[in-house]
Parts: sequence; structure tokens; C-alpha cells
Amino acid sequence: MTEGLRYKRVLLKISGASFGSEGAGGIDLDEVEHLARRIKSASQTGAELAVVIGGGNIVRGAQFNLAGTERAAADYMGMLATVINGMALQISLEHIGVETRLLSAIWMQELAEPYIRRRCIRHLEKGRVVLLVGGTGNPHFSTDTTAALRATEIGAEVLLKATKVDGIYSADPVTVPSATKYDKVSYLEVLNKKLKVMDLTAISMCMDNSLPVVVFDMKKEGNIERAIRGEEIGTLVGDT
Repeated sequence: MTEGLRYKRVLLKISGASFGSEGAGGIDLDEVEHLARRIKSASQTGAELAVVIGGGNIVRGAQFNLAGTERAAADYMGMLATVINGMALQISLEHIGVETRLLSAIWMQELAEPYIRRRCIRHLEKGRVVLLVGGTGNPHFSTDTTAALRATEIGAEVLLKATKVDGIYSADPVTVPSATKYDKVSYLEVLNKKLKVMDLTAISMCMDNSLPVVVFDMKKEGNIERAIRGEEIGTLVGDT
């Protein structure tokens, strides 16, 4: 059933932080289970759902780079972390009856299928949830940029950016209580004001391809489905 859906093919970006408990690294299996159930509910709307996964709960390439590690090596470590998260989420999704495919930009045939654009699209057309890991397969690119790239490649109609806050603010609402929340904001405003929602490369790619971005609170039950239906939640980034 796809009635009432604004978006029929969706790219969901989830951070590595979604896999761990608050303030702790690694993988919290309870958090993974909650994440899987939210994704299952979203897939039951009938929308075709691809998910780009971060790895910051295990390794952040930027942190290792600051510690003196070669940038490329640090980024590859971060990409491998996304594969670990993807495997954990795939197991949890399949345990609750969601047909899932894990596609990696880094070749590792024992663990995942290689990312091939047409194969990914075919899985989506068959109603499978596709988990995209390994970043772009290249260093110097974030998983936000991966999400923008994959969304444009597979013809997604929207990029859903899942966060821990309910949208984009003029400043960090935790440290600046007077910060203003945006309901809608243009790509250029995000770039010019350097609003911390996605890296500038990702936003520029979305702007070049007129790909709308919805930034919303992942923790609130039902928010993914609301975003897919086009309800006004979080912040919409697009042509305004």
C-alpha cells in the first residue's frame, strides 16, 4: 500500500550514534532492536526504503586523523565500522521478518553484496530494505555525502536525515536555549549560515539535484512514517 505517501522511494540516513546507548560507544543491542522496529514500521508503509549507515559509535575517521593517523587510513577504518553496524541491523531486521539486503561500497563478498546501482534499485523494487554500508568506498567523504550520492543515484525522492533533535536550529539548542528552529530552510541558507545539519558537500549535492532533505527526531515513534507521508515534522531543506 502506497496510498497517502508523498515519497515512494526514500533514502534514510542514520548515524552510528543510533546504534549505541547515550554517552557510550560500541553497539547496544537494545538500541539496534528499537531501530529495526522503527525501520520495519516505515517499510510497511509501502515505500521503497534504502538506508545509509554511519559508524561513529565504533570509529570516527576524523578523530583518528586528528590523532596523527593518515587521513585515508582513518577514513577506511570509519567505513569498516559502518559495515559492522550494517550487519547488526540486518540481523535484527531479519529476526523480525523484514527482508533485507546489505550492500557494501567496499568489496567483501563473504559479508555483503557489492554496491551496484541497478542491483540496489532492483532490490528496492522487490520490496526489500537495502542497507548501504562502506561509505562511498573512498576516503575524504562523509556518510552524509554518501547519503546524498546514493539518493541521487537510485532516484530517491527525499533524503531523510535522522538525528537526536527535532530539526535544524540557528544554534545548538542544548547550549543556546534561545536558538530558533527552522521549519523550512533553503539549501543556500544552510550553506551561507553554515548550519550544522550535513556537511557542505552533501548539501551542495542535494541542491544541485533538487533533492529535498527532511531533518527530524529519530527517537520519536512513527516519525519516519510521518516524514514519508509528507507531514510537516522537523525541518525541510529545499528550494524555498
